[in-house]
Amino acid sequence: METPDHATETPAEATGATGIAAQDWATAAADPQYRAAVVDLLGALAYGELAAFERLAEDAKLAPTLGDKAELAKMAAAEFHHFEQLNQRLTAVDEDPTAAMEPFAKALDDFHRQTAPSDWLEGLVKAYVGDSIASDFYREVAARLDTDTRSLVLSVLDDTGHGNFAVEKVRAAIEADPRLGGRLALWARRLMGEALSQAQRVVADRDALSTMLVGGVADGFDLAEVGRMFSRITEAHTKRMAALGLAA
Repeated sequence: METPDHATETPAEATGATGIAAQDWATAAADPQYRAAVVDLLGALAYGELAAFERLAEDAKLAPTLGDKAELAKMAAAEFHHFEQLNQRLTAVDEDPTAAMEPFAKALDDFHRQTAPSDWLEGLVKAYVGDSIASDFYREVAARLDTDTRSLVLSVLDDTGHGNFAVEKVRAAIEADPRLGGRLALWARRLMGEALSQAQRVVADRDALSTMLVGGVADGFDLAEVGRMFSRITEAHTKRMAALGLAA
């Protein structure tokens, strides 16, 4: 999963970690509600990485050149490696990875089915916009996690290279045919709406995860901060749209 624009500080980095964010996993996991929230988070992230692997492999079939196909195959392999890291971590903390992922499979599958790209360019925009929104969300949550879990989450959010690849290809296509800009801008706006709706549905269905976001087991995350979080995600989306040469 890519996060091409993650140079800015997360809330915990900017203010200094306190509470759970300053504890290691062994200490923080003594709270059963926190443990349940982390298992949910890792399960959702793991299935997201597995779905990203499948999607990139599928998108490679739409690639116009052999070089593009090879580039997407390399990115798909990176996503699968991220999935394996999460799978191993869930096993290490005595959780069944399949059971942890299962609650999130339908929502993510529905999102990908509802936003299936019709061509190569739509696939690139989806990977760049959709994955980046998800990565922004997980980075925000990671700022309130224990040190061990935060390190893992941030490592699997490392850019696979898809961000720069998508920007280069989409901008070149729009420069060659400016008429593409309007269609792709509408597509990106649709992706933004679907991604945020899907994230809200997932969180609402999981009590431990929603409690983490609104201030129960996570340090300092109140409802006002949730609103600011989504504002930051929206702002980052606007910047990525500009990088693509599209209007937000």
